[in-house]
Amino acid sequence: MSKGFVITIDGPAASGKSTVARRLAYEMGLQLLDSGAMYRAVTLLTLERGIGISEIEKLASVAELIGNNLRIVMEKGDRVRILFGSRDITEEIRSADVGKFVSPVSAVPEVRAQMVRAQRNMALAGGVVAEGRDMGSTVFPDACVKIFLDALKQERVRRRYIELIEKSKDVTIEEVEKEIEMRDSIDSSRSASPLRIPDGAIIIDTTNMTVEEVISSIKQICANKGCG
Repeated sequence: MSKGFVITIDGPAASGKSTVARRLAYEMGLQLLDSGAMYRAVTLLTLERGIGISEIEKLASVAELIGNNLRIVMEKGDRVRILFGSRDITEEIRSADVGKFVSPVSAVPEVRAQMVRAQRNMALAGGVVAEGRDMGSTVFPDACVKIFLDALKQERVRRRYIELIEKSKDVTIEEVEKEIEMRDSIDSSRSASPLRIPDGAIIIDTTNMTVEEVISSIKQICANKGCG
């Protein structure tokens, strides 16, 4: 793959972005750019350091630190490890506290500016599958292929609930629904890079599709565009 080759996968929470992006990157031999993990890492360090949401300079400094030191490592299959320096934070960034605060932290324009810089630098090294909420609209507006995954809210709630239960998280489906609604609201209404369908993106409704079907569709789109 040539340098700068980018496939973007955007969409709301629990639309299937992370699973699809991991599998697609692995099967196509591309680097994974998990923007959600990057923002969660910023949130993790923010909480650990007791930084408030109004402390903009400190938030930006943490974001810069993450941008310069975070590694997303693909392992056998589609397993991924998130490393901050030598520290493995793969599980820590999935905690309930991080999930609660990641949207407010990621809505801070100064944080997003640092993340966009880091994400664009990642793509310089080679082809990437970039997943998030503003990959095709803001970070990589000239991406070769832009995908927007969506699903009915009740299906997204069901998926996230099952994911958390399988990880032994003590949650109710009502709590998960509230979290999804909150994230949808913050992500779509923030002033910096709000969630929207990127220009030129192909929309895939994953409500009644398997992961394999979604990946197959994206591969065909890439082939039709000569991007893979």
